Amino acid sequence: MANNSEFSSKIGLIAATVGSAVGLGNVWRFPAETQANGGAAFLLVYVICVLLFGIPVMLGEFAIGRAGKSDAIDSYRKLSPGKPWWISGFLGILCSYLILTFYMVVSGWTLEYLYQSLSGELFTPIPGVEEGSNLQFADRMQEYVAGIWPPMVWTWITITICGAVLCMGVQKGIERVSNILMPLLFLILIILCVTAMTLPKASEGLAYFFHPDFSKITPDVCISALGQAFFSLSLGMGTLITYGSYFKKDTNLTKTAFTVSILDMLVAILVGMIIFPGVMSFGLEGESFGGSALVFVTFPEIFNRMWCPQLWSSLFFILLSVAALTSSISIAEVSIAYFSNHFKMKRIPATCMVLIPLVLLSALSSLSNGVLSDWTIFGYTIFGACDAFTANILMPLGAFIMAVYLGWFAPKGMMKDQLTNGGTIRNRLAGTVMFLLKWITPILIVIIFGASVLMK
Repeated sequence: MANNSEFSSKIGLIAATVGSAVGLGNVWRFPAETQANGGAAFLLVYVICVLLFGIPVMLGEFAIGRAGKSDAIDSYRKLSPGKPWWISGFLGILCSYLILTFYMVVSGWTLEYLYQSLSGELFTPIPGVEEGSNLQFADRMQEYVAGIWPPMVWTWITITICGAVLCMGVQKGIERVSNILMPLLFLILIILCVTAMTLPKASEGLAYFFHPDFSKITPDVCISALGQAFFSLSLGMGTLITYGSYFKKDTNLTKTAFTVSILDMLVAILVGMIIFPGVMSFGLEGESFGGSALVFVTFPEIFNRMWCPQLWSSLFFILLSVAALTSSISIAEVSIAYFSNHFKMKRIPATCMVLIPLVLLSALSSLSNGVLSDWTIFGYTIFGACDAFTANILMPLGAFIMAVYLGWFAPKGMMKDQLTNGGTIRNRLAGTVMFLLKWITPILIVIIFGASVLMK
């Protein structure tokens, strides 16, 4: 059963947890949010949100998971029997599954683009369309993403790969794959970043990304940065509670949280150092590259203007595929752990229970020629609505409930016991973390959300 599994090594633990955090939120969502919210101003608020909210909340989730030694719901029930705090865990599982429904589809698109990059088809001219233009790659995106059979098949391939890894369990599946893929991800990131620094207007791109205009910091920017911090760190979706249940008793939670958060921020910053020099160097700064257009139109357009575009495009989509795969695995593990623990299911049936509905949903979406993904809710597409609802509402709400629980209602001494490993290690930050969770985190979440609502 899942709660009897543990990561076998500290390196494997870090690799798996970083793999959980690093995903499409860093490579796709972060630069789009940065561009839409004032560049360096957004980056500054994002870093503050990670330090003030991200690390304390991550520590809280680790502590609940390791203390409860179970899934996101049953960990709360074991720690506080008969109390309604398990609702926070339920919100996490709901949030993770909503994210998984579109994550798998987007991961399938990413695999298809990797194949098209390796084959060179992505850069093949389209009759009647200016070669290398935005329209060429917009048409390619329409061809690859809005078709019927290819997107469905690639999504099924993604689901199959994730299912195979998850069926092998924590050590032989999740940990082993993370130990291979995470070093590969950082290697590709560094190669692309060094290359971006050689572009003609790299300095202008870096200035936009690192020199903040403080007048652009608004409540909306703050709530977007908070949502990005939660999304990129996989907070409030039950993932870190689930992974925390796989930590050994001697794992230093504070060091793990700081290491994971710093590496996660590093990935986001490196991605920004790749995209913004390219945008400035090739005159794309006037374009809006929110959503899928950033990955599937803007990036190919940048690569097409560099030497050997097929190489850079292939490296990028390998990077994106790795990030999508490791995050998809961790997000799916949240629901699998719940079925395994709560219903005493073996791992393979639990994995099938979680992933088979995604197979059917992707088939329905593709066979309807993408109609499902075009439906709108309050002006958002289905994917956009899931993204906004999970990142800006469910995740902070779940974290708010968790912070109130840990600060005021958790078993006395539980948090301190977890941060000090039962008093066997000295942790000077334990008091600070408890103060942040008890007062700062919940109060600031309320203030940010309240200010955002009033501004609208």
